[in-house]
Amino acid sequence: MSDGLKGIKTIRDFELKGKTVFLRLDLNVPMDNEGKITDENRIKASLPTIKHCLEQGAKLIIASHLGRPKSANDKQYSMEPVARRVGELLGVEVVLMEEPSSEGVKHILYGPMKSQIICLENLRFDEGETENSSELAQNWASYSDIYINDAFGASHRAHASIVAFPELMPKKGIGFLIEKEIKMLDGLFDRPEKPYVAVLGGAKVSDKIPVIEKLMNLVDGFVIGGAMAYTFLKAQGVSVGKSKVETDKVKYAKEMIQRIEARGKTLLIPIDHVVSQSFDDTKSVRTTKDTKIEENEMGLDIGPQTIQLFSKYLAGAKTIFWNGPMGVFETKEFSKGTFAIAEALANNSGLKIVGGGDSAAAAEISGFADKMSHISTGGGASLEYLQGDRLPGLEVLRARKQSETMP
Repeated sequence: MSDGLKGIKTIRDFELKGKTVFLRLDLNVPMDNEGKITDENRIKASLPTIKHCLEQGAKLIIASHLGRPKSANDKQYSMEPVARRVGELLGVEVVLMEEPSSEGVKHILYGPMKSQIICLENLRFDEGETENSSELAQNWASYSDIYINDAFGASHRAHASIVAFPELMPKKGIGFLIEKEIKMLDGLFDRPEKPYVAVLGGAKVSDKIPVIEKLMNLVDGFVIGGAMAYTFLKAQGVSVGKSKVETDKVKYAKEMIQRIEARGKTLLIPIDHVVSQSFDDTKSVRTTKDTKIEENEMGLDIGPQTIQLFSKYLAGAKTIFWNGPMGVFETKEFSKGTFAIAEALANNSGLKIVGGGDSAAAAEISGFADKMSHISTGGGASLEYLQGDRLPGLEVLRARKQSETMP
C-alpha cells in the first residue's frame, strides 16, 4: 500500500497572503456538441480549495487539462466554458489566457489583481504537458510562489503540471479535494468497519484484478455485476450466449471463486438478467428466469431477482466500496440494475465510497449522489491508488528523509 499523506503538506501549511499560488485542478468535465458543460461535479469539488486561496489573499492561477486535444487548434477543448462557469459559481472575474505558456500571466500578476483568477488555457494545448517538459515547467515556476495539486484524477500521469513543475518548487502541497480523497480511500484498508462489501462491475475482469487481490483478505464479500459477471458465470459453466466474456480470464475467475469459498467469504453474481439480441437493440429486450442466457442473446443488465438479492445483502453492510455499473446504464432499458445499487447504498447508513468515472456518473444520474459518503473524482487514479500503485503526482510532493534521497 502507498504511504497515504505521509510527508505531504496541505494548503493549510502555507501563508498565502500576497503569494502567487499555482493550483493544478481536474476540471476535465464532459461537454455536449455545443460546448455546454453536462456535468460540473469536478468544478464544484474544486471550489473549496479555490475559495480558501481567495479568502487568504493569494494571487491565484488555476490550470487543468480538458479532453484529449491533438493540438492547440482543437478549439472544442478550450477551457473557456469552464473558466466562465468557475467565475459564475464564485462571483469573481476569471481571465482565460490564450495558451498554457502565455507570458501574459506575468503582466496580470504584476498589476493590481483584485477578486480575479487567472485560468490557463487547456494544458494539453502545449505538447510539453504530456511530455513532462522541464522547459514548460520552468515557465510556470518563474512566476509561482506555491504549487498546489488538487487534481487527484490526473495524479497518476507523469505530466509537466503534475511532476516536472512541482519538482522545481520548494513550496508545494495538496488541496482539500486530494486530502479528502486519500483519507477516504485509505479508510477502505485501515480497519474498515465490518461487514465490508466490495461491489464490482463494468466491462472487464482484467481491469479489476489488482483491486480484487488487494481486497481479497479485507472484505467479507464481493458483489459482481456488469459485463465482468459473464466471465464468472462462464467459469461456472453457465451459458451466457453472446454476452461479453474475457476468455483469457475465465481461469482466473474460476480460481477466484474457489479462493473466496475457501476463505468462507460471500460471492454474489447475477441469478437473472435483462438481455437483448444486440447492444443497441431495445426491441427484443426481455428478462430471463434464471442464470442461463440463450445463444442469440447478450446480457446487458442484472435482472429483478438479482437486484433483490444484491440489495438485501448490501443492507447489512457497514462499509461498501462500489466500482463499476451493473449494466449499460446509459440506455434506459438497461439502467435499473445500476440505479438499484445506487439506491441500496443510499439506504445504507454505513460508509459508502464510490470510485470510478462510470460509477460516479451513475450515482449522480440516479439522484442518490448526496447520500454517498464519498464519490471519488479520481477515475483511473482511484483504482491505481487502491491497488497499491504509487501515484507520481503524490510522490513528487512527499518530503523524503535525507537518507532516502541519497544514492
